[in-house]
Amino acid sequence: CDGVDADCLRRYRKGGGRWRYLLQRRAARLARAPDGLSSASQLGPGKLLEALGCYLAGLAAAHLGDVDAGLLAILASLFLLARVVYVICYVSNLATLRSLCWIAGFGCCLTLVALGALGS
Repeated sequence: CDGVDADCLRRYRKGGGRWRYLLQRRAARLARAPDGLSSASQLGPGKLLEALGCYLAGLAAAHLGDVDAGLLAILASLFLLARVVYVICYVSNLATLRSLCWIAGFGCCLTLVALGALGS
């Protein structure tokens, strides 16, 4: 049962109490974590690379569109900062701030693509 009591598992199988079952599983995973952090701490480096494709596409579009190097450097730095803070929020289980960091990073990528398309 992976650290879940049988009564909760029975309610889950009957279709009721799904949220309680999931919460107990999460609590069991957190209790087993060796460093006291969530199991997300082992996924942090992978989270840093998940937006790499969008970032590289934005850089390529901005480069081909002859975007000013200073503006390109600022947007690239903001993207990297947003991704690093995103990983910190992911490991710390700060969902709202994590979402804002993801939006900021994605916004930098979209801005790079838009500037490249406009040829600024």
